[in-house]
Amino acid sequence: MNEKNFDPEARLKELGIELPKAPNPVANYVNGVRTGNLIFLAGKGPRYADGTEITGKLGDAISIEKGYEASRLTAINQIAVLKEMLGDLTKVKRIVKVLAFVNSHPDFTEQPKVINGFSDLMVAVFGERGIHARAAIGVATLPRAQSVEVECVVEIATND
Repeated sequence: MNEKNFDPEARLKELGIELPKAPNPVANYVNGVRTGNLIFLAGKGPRYADGTEITGKLGDAISIEKGYEASRLTAINQIAVLKEMLGDLTKVKRIVKVLAFVNSHPDFTEQPKVINGFSDLMVAVFGERGIHARAAIGVATLPRAQSVEVECVVEIATND
């Protein structure tokens, strides 16, 4: 992606992705906190615009492919939060760090393949700015039995 022509919103359109309204927090927290040139995005999961979620345990009822889809949907939700916070996605300088949790059966060990759905979409939308450090961790359960939850740190351009 040419740095001069950096336009994540055009990439979203090319990919056929329409951002939903940013999902509201489900407890006592905010979607993201900006401090200086960093935004810390709270954990989000695979929630569709109609409120339904991809739920279930990887390695049990949920396949790696469905988990990848859940992870990709989570990325769309995080991008929607960024759009709401920034107004303009060209302000994203870098997706810095991703911390991902996968609702996993105890024998499931393919968490990185699941979270590639998140990472692949970030790179598709933000190009080199979307390449990030990452951890993909298997957990016993997640809120509302969601299949994945992802939080991330984003560096933004500061012109103000």
